[in-house]
Amino acid sequence: MRKQLLLVAALTAATFPVGVYASGTEYSTPKEELNDSIISTELHEIEVSANRALPNTPVAMTRVGREEIAKRNDGRDMPYLLSMTPSVTVTSDAGAGIGYSGIRVRGTDASRINVMTNGVSLNDPESHVVYWVDLPDIASSVQDVQIQRGAGTSVNGAGAFGASINVVTDTPSDKPYGEVNLTYGSYNTHKETLKAGTGLLAKHWTVDARLSNIGTDGYIDRASSKLWSYLGQVGFQGGNTNLRLMAFGGKEETYMAWDYASREQMKEFGRRYNPCGAYTDSEGNPAFYPNQKDFFIQHHLQLHLLQRFGSDWRLNATLFYTRGDGHYEQLKTKRKLVEYGLVPFINADGELVKKSDLVRLKFNDNHYAGANVNGNYRHGRVDATAGFSISRYSGHHYGEVQWVRNYLGPINPLQRYYDNTGHKTDFNIFGRALVDIGAGFSGFADLQYRHINYHIDGQLDNWNPVTDALDIMHMRRKWNFFNPKVGVNFTDDEHNRAFASWSVAHREPVRDNFTDGDRMHDPRPERMFDYELGYTYSLKWLSVGVNLYYMDYKDQLVLTGQLSDTGNPLSVNVPKSYRMGVELQVAMRPVDWFEWQSNVTFSRNRIKDFTEYLYLWEESDPIERKLGDTPISFSPDVIFNNAFTFRVKGFEAILTSHLVGRQFMTNAGSTEQMLKSYFVSDLNLSYDFGKIAKLKGLKVGFAINNLFNAKYENNGYAGAGYTLEDGKPVIYRYACYAAQATTNVMASLTVNF
Repeated sequence: MRKQLLLVAALTAATFPVGVYASGTEYSTPKEELNDSIISTELHEIEVSANRALPNTPVAMTRVGREEIAKRNDGRDMPYLLSMTPSVTVTSDAGAGIGYSGIRVRGTDASRINVMTNGVSLNDPESHVVYWVDLPDIASSVQDVQIQRGAGTSVNGAGAFGASINVVTDTPSDKPYGEVNLTYGSYNTHKETLKAGTGLLAKHWTVDARLSNIGTDGYIDRASSKLWSYLGQVGFQGGNTNLRLMAFGGKEETYMAWDYASREQMKEFGRRYNPCGAYTDSEGNPAFYPNQKDFFIQHHLQLHLLQRFGSDWRLNATLFYTRGDGHYEQLKTKRKLVEYGLVPFINADGELVKKSDLVRLKFNDNHYAGANVNGNYRHGRVDATAGFSISRYSGHHYGEVQWVRNYLGPINPLQRYYDNTGHKTDFNIFGRALVDIGAGFSGFADLQYRHINYHIDGQLDNWNPVTDALDIMHMRRKWNFFNPKVGVNFTDDEHNRAFASWSVAHREPVRDNFTDGDRMHDPRPERMFDYELGYTYSLKWLSVGVNLYYMDYKDQLVLTGQLSDTGNPLSVNVPKSYRMGVELQVAMRPVDWFEWQSNVTFSRNRIKDFTEYLYLWEESDPIERKLGDTPISFSPDVIFNNAFTFRVKGFEAILTSHLVGRQFMTNAGSTEQMLKSYFVSDLNLSYDFGKIAKLKGLKVGFAINNLFNAKYENNGYAGAGYTLEDGKPVIYRYACYAAQATTNVMASLTVNF
């Protein structure tokens, strides 16, 4: 690790003599090319205008274009395709980036990252998490992705409390096309994608479609995934009116791998061991339940309208509806029957059985609909946007018992043992203006008011040892947040860009904070003051820069390291905490055949005066340990990315490297519960044959992931409690780790016609 840090320091010292990165390698291109890349067609403007930052918006941002995404798109989930951007870390339950994967930015977890497609929030309104496994191969339909770090600009849906990711799907093509993409590699991983478009029909209409299938056995034992997805869109453009109707979605069947494995289990069974579904059969032999799987279907429907009124005014309006429906099937061993609405029974040997193995099904059936409307005025020195968004979510959560081992007594088929609903209304109104002050300076102001009304009603799936029954919840919460953002930007006509900004962000607690949180502490909303300062120096062949940030939190909900019964990470409020750091980046292309891109983040992430609560067998009678200032969980102090690209005619070779410093899995700062630092490199080789015969293009690729066979873990969970010995508390700690794939390969073929 010391050698790796010295390497990072040497690279930083060598490449940042003047320092300062603010918004991404796109600024190494001329300004007019940048503007064209952001707004390529009128239809594209529908999604960009309201939620995206422009080049002179004073926020820290990075744009990842279609070409860069396509180079890494071998079936892995979107987080892995964004992993080379500043301050990003990624996770994978299955160990190879397909299935349940996650992303963190500046150490903030997925529930604090607002993700939008075409301005529509993808975050689950209750959990605030984006489950990328429900959107397999969405990357094959992406025009570009803009990542705003920090509070960013006003967004729809869940509050951006560390970053926002704005995905814009493919623009309708005015020329007919077809594309087939095939990949195959280690762990029986495969992806088949078919795309086609009609081009412009009758001078006004376009039709585009994509179908995808992805499958893998997973690196972790039995961590298989079977994924299907689609996207279809119809576009109309005529005069000042553009209309676009699109539908996309996915279906997944994924074997669970979220339990991870302890060090002891890895030592005994190997690092690919998966404890999910483990049980002992009737003959006393270890076995695994074959259907320990998650099943979910998600559909998205969006209707976008762009209406122009002269040269200065335009109206953007979007209607959307998201439908989610699925369940997971899970074997649970030695469970208390009363927890599942069952009564103890007398077995054939005359023994009273209070615990038994059983199979449960847990369902989530949800509907999410709403509208986004905004108007834009652009004239002279003023670019102003105002609008509103309103949405309604309804989620039905319930569980059924499918089977109980040797159960004697009445049991209804698929007996329901808990049943509750969540309803959430979210409304926001915002106004934003970017004004050219003169002499290269522009001022920025963004004001948002947000109202949330959230209810949870019914019987939960959590057993309360105090009441000796399942919890009943009738929760009512209303929140009103005001989120102002101000800043100033300087851009000259040559090479320099600088900005400073101050933002306020609020975020409400999520479902798990109420249903699975610490019963001793009612969850409170969070507040963040975000201070950003950046500078970029750009030439046609070089871009270097730095961004400084300080994110000051009140009542931040930080991960405890523990998981809920459904595998979701749990959080607890801490009164005072902060994240501060410096993000450095360089992009260099001194000759046509070589390009170098690198970024590094040095940060400090701390909770002030943290108190750890430990429970007797993690159930009752808490004791307190005041630990003072401690590191925030899953927040590495160092993140480093590096990419060397070599091009010779149609051949391209890209060597990428990713260094992540150590991460504590709880907020106690215990080295017994820590992810060690890791350094991973990938090599991507490709050859583009160009046009061949009647084909518009033919490209082959070969990737070697984890080139140097690093054995590392990028996620995990941990917990602690105490027992009594001679009446005195004795603390114990445990941890489990998500092992990642060693060296593996993927081959790809892309045909355009």
